[in-house]
Formats: sequence, structure tokens, C-alpha cells
Amino acid sequence: MESTEWHLTSFVNLAVLTFLFLCSQGQVNGDCPADGRTWVPFGQSCYYFVHGNEDRFKSYTIEKAKEMCKDYGLLTVRSAEENSFIVENSLQVWKGGNNNMWLGMYYNSDDDEFKWNDESHVTFKNWEEGDAEDPEMPLIDTCVILHAASGKWENVSCSEQPQHGVVCETPQIRLQRKNASPLLSALVVISVIMILGISAAVWFLQQRKGSGSTLFPSFEYHPPFRAPSADQTCLVEAEEIDETS
Repeated sequence: MESTEWHLTSFVNLAVLTFLFLCSQGQVNGDCPADGRTWVPFGQSCYYFVHGNEDRFKSYTIEKAKEMCKDYGLLTVRSAEENSFIVENSLQVWKGGNNNMWLGMYYNSDDDEFKWNDESHVTFKNWEEGDAEDPEMPLIDTCVILHAASGKWENVSCSEQPQHGVVCETPQIRLQRKNASPLLSALVVISVIMILGISAAVWFLQQRKGSGSTLFPSFEYHPPFRAPSADQTCLVEAEEIDETS
């Protein structure tokens, strides 16, 4: 019984391993752009902290920031974890300076709310107290920065040409893993089929042995029925007459 269970378990394991091998050939991996910049991966995105000369912090206007990240996008922050990641890395990359960074956010007057530049809604918010509805600043002229010191967001005027740090962001590139060669896949499949076949034969023989029966059923020979000859009939009749007399 234990041997039978072992073979059944082996069948299942082999089937699972084969499935995982074949499926793994089509998996995808994420990667950051290889454009000479130093991209830092986090979650499903990559981030580039724009450097000045000698890798020191340098500030830019919002228009210049958009131009520098035009092939990607300005920084968006969609969770507390991402906000903390940006703050921690800005302090490390920019030599621990107390710097501010542009956020890729604007005020949408039609919907009367802040939105990210890709038109998605701002679900995670980390405003300084009361700053999202500053009555002294026209929201239509509002840009947003992230303070590296506190991690809080602040409204600033776009038209006054302030300058702040720039972080470009882009989704990780989805790379298709190279499939194994058809010959290798065929050899794997054939090997698994052979192993399964041998295991099945061994299991079948053990089942026969355990039940006490042979591999092939035994047969007894029985000659076909034949009618008695004339001499045999006369002999039987003579014996019956002797018994009655």
C-alpha cells in the first residue's frame, strides 16, 4: 500500500515539475531603461534623480523639469512606502541635502481636484496641514513639491519660476524571457513520459504481486463434449439389463 502511494505521489510531482518548467519559459521580468542614466528600481517603477555637475544637487524650473523627463514622466507618489523611498534616496543620492522635488501633479479646474499628469486620480495624499486648499494661492497656477526633510507636499506657484530638484519616473520595462530551444523542450517532455511509463509498469507489477495473482490468468483445459460411440452404447445397455435381472 505504501509503495502504491509512493508511486502516485511520484506521478503528481513529475507532472507538476513538467508544468512549471514549461510555464517558466514564458515568464516576464521587469527592468529599468539602459540609457546611461542611473535608474533606481522600486515596486513596478524606476526612478532617476537628476544630478548636476559632480553628482551634486541642482534645481530646475517646472518647465525645464518636464523637458528633462519628457520621454518618461515627472515623479508620482501613490503610497506611503513610495513616499518614504523617494525621501530616503534623495538624501543619499543628493549628498544628504535638504532638497525639494517637483511632483508630476496639477490642479484640474474642470474636476476641481488635483490630478497626476497622466490624468489619474490622487489616491494617496501627504499634504502639509491645510496646504491642499490654500486660499491665498490660485489653484489654477499651482504646482506641487515634495520636501525631502519632512516628506510632506506643498503648493507653490508655477508662474513665479521657482526651482526645485527633479526626479524622473517610468514603469519598469517588461522583458520576455527567452524561450528554451524546441529540442530541449522535446527532450524534457520525452524524458518525463519515459519516467512515467516505467513507474506505471513497476506499479502495475507490484499490484499483481501484492494480490497473489500472476501476470496472466491461468486456464484449465476441458475437452469438447462428444457423443458416445455405438459399442459404448451397447455396453451401457448390457450393464443396465444385468442390474435389473
